[in-house]
Amino acid sequence: MAFALERDDGLILTDDPSRLDVDRICGWLASAYWANTRARRTIERSLANSRPYGVYTPNGRQVALARVVTDFAAIAWIGDVIVDEAWRGKGIGTWMMRAVVDDLLARGVERIILTTKDAHEVYHRVGFGPLRSAERWMEIDLLQR
Repeated sequence: MAFALERDDGLILTDDPSRLDVDRICGWLASAYWANTRARRTIERSLANSRPYGVYTPNGRQVALARVVTDFAAIAWIGDVIVDEAWRGKGIGTWMMRAVVDDLLARGVERIILTTKDAHEVYHRVGFGPLRSAERWMEIDLLQR
């Protein structure tokens, strides 16, 4: 079942993967601290194997992205959240994240996680907080080796 939501100013949020502008996404991620070494083929594979939500202007230009990895039951991880620099400061990130979280909760996801270095306030506005038991979490991070 496809998800779509329209904002009062005409921006559209949808999880329709056929609308993704992969060239723009690769450009955004090339300048993002968390993904600036990620190869295009990895970005393409990550989009194909997850649930990407895009925000589009009425004429179809993509202006934001949030990518979700989930089983639609126990857990969802949200990553690659980015708003085009020219569109920042218009509430798009908060609107997009609220809608993505609401969609995941409506589908029965019990836990939603993400990481951020500098956007804590955006995520606090939609209900995120620190991990209650961070000491239990572990990782294998091949990028840090």
